[in-house]
Amino acid sequence: MIHLDVTIMGHPYRLACRDGEEKTLREAVSYLDGKMCALRDSGKVKGTDRIAVMAALSVAAEFLSVKSPQGPLSDLSILEVKQKLDAMHQVLDAALSPQESLL
Repeated sequence: MIHLDVTIMGHPYRLACRDGEEKTLREAVSYLDGKMCALRDSGKVKGTDRIAVMAALSVAAEFLSVKSPQGPLSDLSILEVKQKLDAMHQVLDAALSPQESLL
């Protein structure tokens, strides 16, 4: 286990994660921080606890919409979807890389 120091809505946190998962955890922190800051900045939600709950509900709703039984990704976890997207990016980068030398 390793420890990461992160900031969410201006508050420092020390989080533990497994080796190799730092990038994913940092992306999750960044995503949550963006959600929480947007709610705070909208002025519609007051109080850190309420902002955290509203952000959690928003993220849960997004997750459930992706995991819907009818969806194309219904049998995959979010991590598996991310891994598939990363693999597609690598294939696209490899395919497009030779094109850059033509410009």
